[in-house]
Amino acid sequence: MKVAGFTFIRNAVKNDYPVVEAITSILPLCDEFVVALGNSDDATAQLIEQINSPKIRVVHTVWDEQLREGGTVFAQETDKAMAAISTDADWAFYIQGDEVVHEKYLPLIRQEMEQNLYDKKIEGLLFKYQHFYGSYDYYSHSRRWYRREIRIVRNNPKHIHSYRDAQGFRYDNRKLQVKLIDAWIYHYGWVKPPKSLESKVRNFNQFYHDDSWMSENMGTAYQFNFKNADRLLPFTGTHPAVMQRRIAAQNWKMEADPAAIRKHLSPRRKLLQWIEDITGWRISEYRNYKLIKRQ
Repeated sequence: MKVAGFTFIRNAVKNDYPVVEAITSILPLCDEFVVALGNSDDATAQLIEQINSPKIRVVHTVWDEQLREGGTVFAQETDKAMAAISTDADWAFYIQGDEVVHEKYLPLIRQEMEQNLYDKKIEGLLFKYQHFYGSYDYYSHSRRWYRREIRIVRNNPKHIHSYRDAQGFRYDNRKLQVKLIDAWIYHYGWVKPPKSLESKVRNFNQFYHDDSWMSENMGTAYQFNFKNADRLLPFTGTHPAVMQRRIAAQNWKMEADPAAIRKHLSPRRKLLQWIEDITGWRISEYRNYKLIKRQ
């Protein structure tokens, strides 16, 4: 079995993405790792070089600045990375620049890839998600956030491609058939100081909206709103080893009250959240995949 990791990244230093941690967290599972390195104006290239692994291969890309609707450019860059994977790889393991896998899950992930290698009905492996928010001590539990997403797919770039804003994948125009595995992706994209979160939102939205929308909604008066978390819960587990240095360097205190955030939930959202808490059923959940149950 051959496994290829892949990701895309641009301006990781300027936007404070833990891309080194992301890559190194799954590197032990990978025989090769492709990085689609976008046209950055910071030291992102040097950052990737410092990983100093013979497994890593960099593909230099130029982002299409005209793609400003629905995050399409993210999917395009993901596909560029996937297209550069060696043809003899069996699985392609995708990780975004703000996602990290805890080392405790690596044996299980390898086992799942091995056990499902020849079951062609399974086109991908589905991961659970933990969305950290504002601080490494809290995560957001909300219907606004996806609970699960595909991160391992068959190495078939002719048919399997990144979908919409690179959140997931599709086989041509249909949903992939996937197996849910008991492993988590830790998403750290929203763990930043308040001012950095404002910059992130502005930078993020420029790949979704035109200049007029940006001017109207992301002007100088814009302030980041923690209400988007819906509900912040304390994280009682351990973070991945590759994240420990970054966590130790945290120099801010989250300026948000979890209890106050929850008060802003509408009665409808509170009811739906209560049903999910009791039953595990997320009503009308968006699923960009078709789940296959296997023993």
